[in-house]
Amino acid sequence: MTATTQSPNNLRHHFLVASPWLADPRFHGAVIYLCEHSDDGALGLMINHPLDIHLGEILEQLDMHGGELDLPVFSGGPVQPERGFVLHTPGSEWQSTAQVTDDVLLTTSRDVLAAIGRDEGPSEFLVALGYSGWGEGQLEEELGSNSWLTCPATTDILFRTPFEQRYEAVLKLMGIDINQLSESIGHA
Repeated sequence: MTATTQSPNNLRHHFLVASPWLADPRFHGAVIYLCEHSDDGALGLMINHPLDIHLGEILEQLDMHGGELDLPVFSGGPVQPERGFVLHTPGSEWQSTAQVTDDVLLTTSRDVLAAIGRDEGPSEFLVALGYSGWGEGQLEEELGSNSWLTCPATTDILFRTPFEQRYEAVLKLMGIDINQLSESIGHA
């Protein structure tokens, strides 16, 4: 992630919630945390679609400590599903870290995983494989077609809400009852 000209409606540190009418089945019921949003495009991680692999299994595959960690690993999105991302709270410094906000960092280097395996990692974190990405103007077009709802993100939902409750928690944060969604709803 590099700093670029910021769009006037920058959605960095926002949640995107898939509308029930989003055509792409890969994002059905998805909550995406946007790590970057600029005129050049956007990058985010799905935070509520766990994969059939736990963090301990990944750490073992990488010959790291922590094989006993029974924590979910999320499908961050369909782009580069072999690439790992760790969203986390501040603490130690890692080799490849980008600051999203004062409270949320994104690290892509193995050193953070090794520290997590040794129980020396960040106090709160979320691990994802792959990411969700949009080219220039693509996300804005999808927002205009009511594919996504948006709201400012909270670290409480990001790190402390069980993943199976995140979709409804974000809708509640927006003041929306899931049963009242209709195709005419725009984005918040």
